Amino acid sequence: MLELESPWLLAVLPLPLILRWLLPPYAEQRESVRVPFFSRLVALSGREPGRGSVIAGRNWFQWLLAFMVWILIVAAAARPVWVEDPITKIESARDLMLLVDLSGSMDTRDFTDPDGKRINRLAAVKLVLDDFIDRREGDRIGLLVFGTEAFLQVPFTLDHEICRVLLDELDVAMAGPQTVIGDAIGLAVTVFEESEAEERVAILLTDGNDSGSKVPPDRAAAIAAKHGITIHTVAVGSPEAAGEYPLDIEAIEEIAETSGGRSFFADDLEQLEDIYRVLDEVAPEEVNTLSYRPRTALYQWPLGGALVLGWLLLVGAGIASRLAGRRVVDA
Repeated sequence: MLELESPWLLAVLPLPLILRWLLPPYAEQRESVRVPFFSRLVALSGREPGRGSVIAGRNWFQWLLAFMVWILIVAAAARPVWVEDPITKIESARDLMLLVDLSGSMDTRDFTDPDGKRINRLAAVKLVLDDFIDRREGDRIGLLVFGTEAFLQVPFTLDHEICRVLLDELDVAMAGPQTVIGDAIGLAVTVFEESEAEERVAILLTDGNDSGSKVPPDRAAAIAAKHGITIHTVAVGSPEAAGEYPLDIEAIEEIAETSGGRSFFADDLEQLEDIYRVLDEVAPEEVNTLSYRPRTALYQWPLGGALVLGWLLLVGAGIASRLAGRRVVDA
């Protein structure tokens, strides 16, 4: 829509009419031309000499052009702008890091998919996380994987489709067969250092116990808490399962408690889905919405129109004076 940045200037539009009504006509006194043969010139011209003024004639069209020039100048001074439709920008108020365990034990087939087919733990995690990411439209999401080493798979991004694609490409033991939970949390803290989000949340999913991290998980969780990072933990699998590094529920719960998060356990797909629904409620989607309306200045158009009409007024006055001549008004 069209707006004026200085609409109060429109109040001066009737100023020329007021001045014409209140002020006397412009007059300038000058001596007439003196020539020694003035009487002969008078005789030849056939006119009677006298005192008076010579003015150019004005018609209604010239007055109309002059007033239109004034209107356009005032319109340009009022600074018209074209305000376009609002442009809305959504900024994430939260950075959410997903820490996914890819250790060898994630290949255990103790989950059942919706079709009744036995799948491994990582496949179950992929099914649930894919839907979880799809629901977090306003969050910047990152993906970090860990096994024997921890790796940043996806830095924080609003492009959730790339997160889902790279999540689908994960495979068991691609980061090594062990489980370095402490190092994974430490890497997440490093990644969060570049974050300017108001809220920082990490969701750690694992089915084992820490197996040789350089930084113990409880110490890493304490460091994360100092950096304002809340860690929610999700343990999957059976705590009674045998192995070199069985699931340690108490250690997983301690990580969440130290960082101010919540701890969950799931041993089937339905429980895992319920956990991420709860996480949706614990850390609901939060966004900052910024709205901006582009403004395009239009003052150059009335100003250009005033220049064109002013030029036409001058040219028209010159042509009119030549065609109509001049009239003498007696004083």
